[in-house]
Amino acid sequence: MIRILKILLSLAIAASIVAACSTSPTGRSQIIYRSDAELAAESARQFAEMRASIPLETDRAVIDYVHCVTTAIIEVLEPEYQELKWDMAIFDSQAVNAFAMPGGKIGVMVGILEAADNQHRLAAVLGHEVAHVTARHANERASRSPVSNIGVQVAAILLGGGHSGATYTAYEALNAGAKLGIMLPFSRGQESEADVIGLEYMARAGFDPRESVALWVNMSGDDEGAKVAEFMSTHPSSERRIEALISEWPTVLPLYNEALAAGRNPNCTM
Repeated sequence: MIRILKILLSLAIAASIVAACSTSPTGRSQIIYRSDAELAAESARQFAEMRASIPLETDRAVIDYVHCVTTAIIEVLEPEYQELKWDMAIFDSQAVNAFAMPGGKIGVMVGILEAADNQHRLAAVLGHEVAHVTARHANERASRSPVSNIGVQVAAILLGGGHSGATYTAYEALNAGAKLGIMLPFSRGQESEADVIGLEYMARAGFDPRESVALWVNMSGDDEGAKVAEFMSTHPSSERRIEALISEWPTVLPLYNEALAAGRNPNCTM
């Protein structure tokens, strides 16, 4: 009887794993255990806490500018994501950061506008962050750990300040003693996948994908001490990231030209 129960349990576990298998937009296999609804509810709670604890930007020109770029990106997403009720907040923080959460939550820290200093570069940031949502990276990450890291990620953003490497450092500080044994916010593979998907989104929206390279040059900064060693960071190194972005140009430049020919030519300014 015990053996039969073990067999039945093994079959049930195997069936649940098969049922949870999914494929990312680039064709990568994923295993998802946590539902979109569950992650969306958790994200909404965390997003509300952020809005209550961080001052919001009040400059109308900044708000309209970020909204313009964000809207252009959302309009070219897959239908199921176009139809989401996206909620955006622009935080009066000098942290060099932006993020998107499951359920359609987008946060932009005004500090990132120094690096994303034109509409194309901001579109590269937002396309990348939204791609984490459409590729279900948060679901995939949460499925690998019994506790979601969304709360830790938000706390790290709050602690990040204006330093280009500070958010990662803050995240590590929150997880002292377990640097290499914890699930970081996103893996390098997920970051690279978001780069590819985000390039397509910005190109389809009428933003020049070549500007993504200038963005990451800006993000790398001139201070070598500000850089986080690649082997310790979830993000690819700036040099490797730039090489990968350039390799995608043969694919995304035709999409950009098609968008311009179709009249998608955003004019987002401050």
